[in-house]
Amino acid sequence: MTDETNNENETLAADIAEGTAQAGATEGEDAAARIAALEAELAAAKQETLYAMADTQNVRRRMEKELADTRSYAATSFSRDILSVADNLTRALEAIPAELREDEKVKSLIAGLDATAKELESVFRKHGVEKFPSVGETLDPNKHQAMVEIPSNDAQPGTIVHEMQAGYMIKDRLLRPALVGVAKKPD
Repeated sequence: MTDETNNENETLAADIAEGTAQAGATEGEDAAARIAALEAELAAAKQETLYAMADTQNVRRRMEKELADTRSYAATSFSRDILSVADNLTRALEAIPAELREDEKVKSLIAGLDATAKELESVFRKHGVEKFPSVGETLDPNKHQAMVEIPSNDAQPGTIVHEMQAGYMIKDRLLRPALVGVAKKPD
């Protein structure tokens, strides 16, 4: 081989080496950019997965709470309806005069009515329905419905002095407000 051929071969080898080096650098840059892009996609996918897991957990908690509330307050509508029966039974028992309570002919009937009223109260308590006291309390618009104002020297204005209809709670919720008379300053 001649010197000229050797020079050409050396030049060609140098050109190939330089091209390979440039291609390697370009491929290295492309690989680094691709790795960075994949890492960004992975981070975004992890974040989306965390959001989806948190959302799923929130939905589960919300459903558990709704289910617990449904169980706790399932009897609300029925209880509200049966309260009128309890009110009528209470009114009937209160309307019986004392002398009739002593009469032997109706004594067992009255005892049966009293037992029924007590059993009804027991069933209410069993299901979380409780009567709350009103007389002597300060008017609370969240629990009481003022029907009349009654002039009174004995009670502070805004104090409940008469209960026309008992109020009831079911667990921690108002089932029915108490219908009350509230004291006011005499004219």
